[in-house]
Amino acid sequence: MAHLHITSWVIAFVLVGLVTTFTRSGNEKAAKISHMILRLDYLLVLYSGGSLFAAYANYNALVIVKLLVGLWVITAMEMVCIKYKKKKPASGWWTQLVIAAVIALILGFGFLELGLLPA
Repeated sequence: MAHLHITSWVIAFVLVGLVTTFTRSGNEKAAKISHMILRLDYLLVLYSGGSLFAAYANYNALVIVKLLVGLWVITAMEMVCIKYKKKKPASGWWTQLVIAAVIALILGFGFLELGLLPA
């Protein structure tokens, strides 16, 4: 399940890049299609993340913080896309996206037992 989760959020980051690029270039149809695919990808991220959350026998504080940071990443991705669509400044949401993504990566790969680094 970890592979599906990693693959789905990598695809989500690529799709956020596509949505913002298409929106900047004025290709609204491609931006809208990419945004809809991104929203479907959120479902994969949430499903696989929920399965990983359920795989932990002891729900310690770190697992719950990782869950909340993951939701923060998804929220920031969506808000970046919406701000671009409405042609409003998105720098605050970009900052939040980067911070949340870094925290999620550190927690997921570094501190939790299903990550890549030994605990």
